[in-house]
Amino acid sequence: MSSLTYDLTLAGLSVGGAAALTGVGLIVTYRATGVLNFAHGAIAMVCAYVLRQCVVEWGWPLWAGAVVTLLILAPVTGVVLERFVFRPLSVLGGDPAQTLVASIGVFVLLVGGAALLWGQGARDDAPELVSADPWGQLAVVLVLAAGVGAVIRWTRFGRELRAVVDDRGLAVLGGIDADRVAAAGWAFGAFTAGLTGVLLAPFVRLDPYGLPLLVMEVVAVAVAARMRSLPVAVVVALGVGVAQSQLTRLHLSGRGEPLLQAVGANLFVVALLVACLALPRIGTRDALPRTATARVPTPQGAWIVAVILFLIPLGFAGSDLHTSVQVPALGVVLLSLVVVTGRGGQISLGQAAYAGVGALFTALLAAGRFPGLPRLPELAALALAVVLVAPLGLLTGWPAITRRGLALALATFAVGVGVSRFVFAQPYATSGLSLDRPAGLEGDRAYYVLELTLLTLALLTTHALRRGRTGRALAAMRDHESGASAAGVRVPALKLLAFVAGAALAALGGGMLGMGLRAFDPTAYDPVRGLLWFAAVVVLGADSTLGALTAAALLVGLDAGARGGVAAALVGVLAVLVGRFPGGPYEAVRRLRPRREARLTAAGLRARRRLQRAAPAATASIADTTPSHRPSPVTTATTPRATPHSATPGTPHRTDPDGAEQGPSRRSRAPAPHAADDAPPPPGPPAPGREIRTGGAGRSANPAEGRAVLTTHSLQARYDGFTALDGVDLAVPPGRITAIIGPNGAGKSTLFHCLAGTVRPSQGQVRYGDRDITRLPAHARTRLGIARTFQQLAVFPTLTVAENVRVGAEQGRSLDPAAVDRALRLFALDGPLRDAPAADLPTGTLRRVELARALAGTPSVLLLDEPAAGLDTAEVTALARILRALAADGTALVVVEHDLDLVADLADVVHVMTAGRIIVSGPPAHVLDTLDAQETAV
Repeated sequence: MSSLTYDLTLAGLSVGGAAALTGVGLIVTYRATGVLNFAHGAIAMVCAYVLRQCVVEWGWPLWAGAVVTLLILAPVTGVVLERFVFRPLSVLGGDPAQTLVASIGVFVLLVGGAALLWGQGARDDAPELVSADPWGQLAVVLVLAAGVGAVIRWTRFGRELRAVVDDRGLAVLGGIDADRVAAAGWAFGAFTAGLTGVLLAPFVRLDPYGLPLLVMEVVAVAVAARMRSLPVAVVVALGVGVAQSQLTRLHLSGRGEPLLQAVGANLFVVALLVACLALPRIGTRDALPRTATARVPTPQGAWIVAVILFLIPLGFAGSDLHTSVQVPALGVVLLSLVVVTGRGGQISLGQAAYAGVGALFTALLAAGRFPGLPRLPELAALALAVVLVAPLGLLTGWPAITRRGLALALATFAVGVGVSRFVFAQPYATSGLSLDRPAGLEGDRAYYVLELTLLTLALLTTHALRRGRTGRALAAMRDHESGASAAGVRVPALKLLAFVAGAALAALGGGMLGMGLRAFDPTAYDPVRGLLWFAAVVVLGADSTLGALTAAALLVGLDAGARGGVAAALVGVLAVLVGRFPGGPYEAVRRLRPRREARLTAAGLRARRRLQRAAPAATASIADTTPSHRPSPVTTATTPRATPHSATPGTPHRTDPDGAEQGPSRRSRAPAPHAADDAPPPPGPPAPGREIRTGGAGRSANPAEGRAVLTTHSLQARYDGFTALDGVDLAVPPGRITAIIGPNGAGKSTLFHCLAGTVRPSQGQVRYGDRDITRLPAHARTRLGIARTFQQLAVFPTLTVAENVRVGAEQGRSLDPAAVDRALRLFALDGPLRDAPAADLPTGTLRRVELARALAGTPSVLLLDEPAAGLDTAEVTALARILRALAADGTALVVVEHDLDLVADLADVVHVMTAGRIIVSGPPAHVLDTLDAQETAV
């Protein structure tokens, strides 16, 4: 028995050593670049194939093949990827979603390329670089881990690496060559990937799909180490490897035996599931709102062409028609990704699992093998399978409530791998299954007609999730999750809706695909397919139903008409380039199309000359007759044009721990620059001299609620031992403007977030009237009548101005159908501007859009975080007049602002905060004079 234990331990150390190598490589790459390299397994597979090619096919000595593979090919591959794939993405802004898609694209490209070069069959003659004795592999792992740890901790390069990880921009300003650091990280990561593949290849199946997935399963060790600690990664890898080997000694009888065997053979998958679901803060620096732009419209006539192309296979026969049967089914599966990723903005790498479960349930129900249910006809089995699989969308939807970015990608990938390993790969679930087509539709042509009918229903369902109230709410969540929650959108429920609807569509498509193939094929739904499908949908336009159908046709057609791997290689190339054209191929065509310069005709030139001659006289006449409240040209001409960082929601800014960018200032506001590109600016806000009337926008729908007071009682908040709020008591009465000022780090933003519901205090209460709302989330407070704006713009760029405002009205508590038009008129957003995409507007206009959205829900309390940021003097003056009018209508306003001139002109009461406490309160004149006196004394 002791001998068996020792032998199993040695075997476990061998597996754990390879897993530790993977963890070390992933951690180093992530720490150097912030990228979780999903292509790590694909690089390992390519290096294993190249070593085999050199030694087995070409007859090279083992040492020569190893030098070329590990010391030349692998590091050069890493440097090339950093230079030509990920560095351009970093220069373009480093959008985490695009970086993730590019990483998956490299994975898909390498897998497809390997399938093209070496075929899809498995090889069992890979050369053995290190003997099967695990001590050699373990020694390699320990030496590498110790060496990397020493370099990171005690060398200049290690200090530079830590600086780049902490703040890349600041490190560059300090003279560090961040590109060199990133290239070194990628080179080392690729080297460890190659070494992992070379060590594993002699003991596993060497094929383009199996080895990459096997390597990616052990990403659990890097996740368990929180993508930082090399010793933790090594210990976890060795521990899981030994435990997996020891589990093979256990033998149970009965129904539990197959499950125990599955767990024993896939303990790293179990570790991946546990690590991804139990550690939600992995990759928090990647959990950013994605960069969203105005949706690229579908070219005219594209749908007509698509309908014709999908009808053409009805004239096919034989193998061509049999192949075409797969396209509509796969199109339905890819539409599920349009719902989850394109509509809801959620990363889902596990849709292949839902498609496979849909096919499996359909087969079990049709065969009468589903527990507790009789045999059903095929169509009824398909319908019931969709109903049964839809709730399983909670497997990925529930983690999505608290995760975004990398953490969500890992969680969905873990679910997909888990379903593949514990369901599809187990004989007790899938052995002996066959799947027939519905009666009367056995022929390919008749079944293809049925598929087109079901595809049409899926398209209508997807289209319904774009239109109306639900569609606008999904777009708002996709564009800016925090902004959507502040507008009253129930973000958690909406995420669950997106994943449940996506699971239902994937199950429908999977069942259709199984019936089309007349069998349940587990390999058709493996996690590698899921990555390929995700990349294909994203690169062809995640929000485009036409893009999903195009992706389905390409994936089926290319692999059917050529050697396997062509489709994966093409999708990989497109995914690598996704950072340049995030809107898909339509945007690429639009950018590459030469612009035609608009020119006036002869008659137009004569008319322009007449107007130019008449302009001076007309201007003088207007100046003599126009009242003083007429808008000045400066009001609009100086409206600042939003830069990519200011106009796009979710763009990170360097702020102090309290969220402020600068201290209080009473200096005059500098004029803002003119609109860029000589484009005529949109209409400006109401002129300073114009009387502002809100038309009831500031009044509560229920007068009794309008008199409620927002208060805090002994509010405390701490962050990692730092006290941000220390016993704050505050009252915000209706009809008054309350300003909160103070130096950076005083606790202003923390107090603001506690009022808004985005931060939960550690002690104390937030009350609205007689109701305790301390634990109420942001969207619930908005529906209660507490609205907010953001210091960094929180608009929804894929929606128009009117749609942005309508989200606030629909998701707030407004019952007035005229609330949207009233808010648009109040902020001079009506007219042609109402139908303009928000992505194309300057900062000043976007500020008004955000305010109009907040007011469309008729709030009783309005929380304003730096409302004057990015506005010029005229816009600030007009904003102040609107805010005073809102207060006069009964709205309670809280303003966190650094511009003390604005505070002095606007506020009824001012609270000064320092070190998490309110130290002075009173009328603005008294408080500001006291502060000036203290500064003078100092």
